[in-house]
Amino acid sequence: VQLQASGGGLVQPGGSLRLSCAASGFTLDDGYTIVWFRQAPGREREAVSCISSSDGVTHYRDSVKGRFTISRDNAKNTVYLGMNSLKSEDTAVYYCAAEGYGCYAGLTWDGMDYWGKGTQVTVSS
Repeated sequence: VQLQASGGGLVQPGGSLRLSCAASGFTLDDGYTIVWFRQAPGREREAVSCISSSDGVTHYRDSVKGRFTISRDNAKNTVYLGMNSLKSEDTAVYYCAAEGYGCYAGLTWDGMDYWGKGTQVTVSS
């Protein structure tokens, strides 16, 4: 099982990026929830958003609501995180992970079953 995050980069404040999380070794409709985490320097890794494969339930942390959109393409076995109106405080390494319990508030990295390497997002002028 592998998860590969990509799409990070340098963007100015107010700009947009779309991150991709490509899954291999399992299919998204196998009942896994995909979770995007991020970790900024000196801070703990935090869950940003999740999407359930079974019913499409989504959840966002308060600081990204209205700016980020999570979606999935089962045909491509890929989950996306669209990020608009980016702020400097969104700067972090972004990771995607998978677990089989559902999408809800309070997910932690310790509860993930699978994860991949991260992609750097830098918001700076």
